[in-house]
Amino acid sequence: MHILIDHLTQAASFYRGQLRASPRAVAYLKSRGLRGDIAARYGLGYAPAGFQALREAFPSYNDRALEKAGLVAVNDGGRRYDRFRDRIMFPILDDAGSVIGFGGRVLEGDGPKYLNSPETEVFQKGRVLFGLTQAAEAIAATGTAYVVEGYLDVVSLAQHGVQNAVATLGTATTGQHVERLLGLAKRVIFCFDGDDAGRRAAARALDVCLPHVTDAADVSFLFLPRDHDPDSYVRAKGGDAFNDLALEASSLEGFFLASAMQGCQLEYAEGRARLVATAAPRLQQINAPAMLRRILTAIAGPSKFSVGELIDLCGLEKNMLLTIDRQ
Repeated sequence: MHILIDHLTQAASFYRGQLRASPRAVAYLKSRGLRGDIAARYGLGYAPAGFQALREAFPSYNDRALEKAGLVAVNDGGRRYDRFRDRIMFPILDDAGSVIGFGGRVLEGDGPKYLNSPETEVFQKGRVLFGLTQAAEAIAATGTAYVVEGYLDVVSLAQHGVQNAVATLGTATTGQHVERLLGLAKRVIFCFDGDDAGRRAAARALDVCLPHVTDAADVSFLFLPRDHDPDSYVRAKGGDAFNDLALEASSLEGFFLASAMQGCQLEYAEGRARLVATAAPRLQQINAPAMLRRILTAIAGPSKFSVGELIDLCGLEKNMLLTIDRQ
């Protein structure tokens, strides 16, 4: 076993033991409605508040491998301290089920809400999805994968019967994430909060998806009601209601058009020109012929340009889709 994975596995065991020994951490999880069996399934733990609590698990606390694993950091004065302190710990697993990193959620007080392991030899955020090991069977059975933004979203959804959810690791969706998901699921549903920040995050995810989707792919975007995230929604409404809500998700083509039209005053020529200018860079990224055809057709109506004119205006004349009907 890789020495870093060995240390991370040992740390995960330590954190699990600390969770059992911390009434405060257990009370926090109960306040979020999480059962013990779900916490155990995802290997949840607790990093104590002390600056060197990991000494208990690692007598050789000065071992440089602890730094390389992202468990220990060093301040400017050379003092070593635990990277994760007073946080609920979510182990991040590789395909073999080995611990390769952590996400830590603060219970209360200062500091970022979520803190993730740094990039290491064994952990690259842009390649990994939290909860995929646990969700793989359900994704295969349903043909659908939900992509959410928070670790607690994944765990809470699983507790309410929605076991086919994964989360990005505090980073924007990457092309590697998209390719991985499309290789596992027939349908990928990105879930976002219904506020402006959620819409912006969805637009970024759309941009990442476009070069990777195929005509066989089914990618959609689900926006939750305002003031809800997947965790709060499923706790309030239940898993069936969440799955029902997903039926209302916007298709990739639909969200593409809505996003491009945002802020465009289409009753004016300038607004229609803005729509085309906004859509052009995204259209140039699409490698799926039928999808490109559908989006061009959808834009043709509000823009008042023909598909052929849009091909020229958007710089698609050298695209592989020259065979497309330009009328």
